[in-house]
Amino acid sequence: MTATASEQRADTAAPSDDVLLVDDPSGDGTVRVLTLNRPAKLNALNTALTRALRDALAAADHDPDVRAVVLAGNGRGFCAGADLSEFSTLTPDNPDAVLERAGLTAQVQTQMQQMGKPVVSAVRGVAVGGGAGLAIGADMAVAGSDLKFGYPELRHSIVPALVMTGLQRHLGRKLAFELVSTGRLLTAAEASEHGLVNRVVAPEEVLPAALEIAEGWAAIEPRAIRAAKDLFYRVADLPTDAAMRAGQDVNALMRGFRR
Repeated sequence: MTATASEQRADTAAPSDDVLLVDDPSGDGTVRVLTLNRPAKLNALNTALTRALRDALAAADHDPDVRAVVLAGNGRGFCAGADLSEFSTLTPDNPDAVLERAGLTAQVQTQMQQMGKPVVSAVRGVAVGGGAGLAIGADMAVAGSDLKFGYPELRHSIVPALVMTGLQRHLGRKLAFELVSTGRLLTAAEASEHGLVNRVVAPEEVLPAALEIAEGWAAIEPRAIRAAKDLFYRVADLPTDAAMRAGQDVNALMRGFRR
């Protein structure tokens, strides 16, 4: 079932049993909005939602009409992380389920940066644990002034193993370790100060601001933005000389992008 953009901005649950809503607010298919839809549980990530998000991101990346993606959460919070109610079945006695869930989580936490289409997260309220990882795993992030961002897993005797890589790559080690080891939550102002989010707006303006960014991306030649995004993440892991050579290759390639 598809929800309209106005329904996604609502603070109450959308009239749908789907764990993930897919919307085309622009009407031309160029911007796709994916909305986590378990508002009664603050959009906690169970296996069904994690799998649906993985598949929807892949579908958006392979759809030739889609040029940008917005990731949002329905209700008063973006995502409360892993759904702990599933943990009773994710035990060494059920290794297949444990491995599937770990694989799904690892894939979704890195998937947005591996896509050719740019992704912006629209984050209001709680974004913790795996939800924090999703928020900063997008290429850009818009946060509401009500943001509560952090990694409280150790308080539940859980190691934030699959979100730690993304956190370390976004923050200095001292602050990253503080968040992991103490569970302290950052405010929107602190998240902005440390470069975790691009914009802070009123909670009701989070989705419109994210849509504005996505619509700007959608107006760009898609081959150019795909090449720019790919190069951006590739050079981050390369020595300077190799990064410059990669840039030279794209510099030559982009001559064919001009209209």
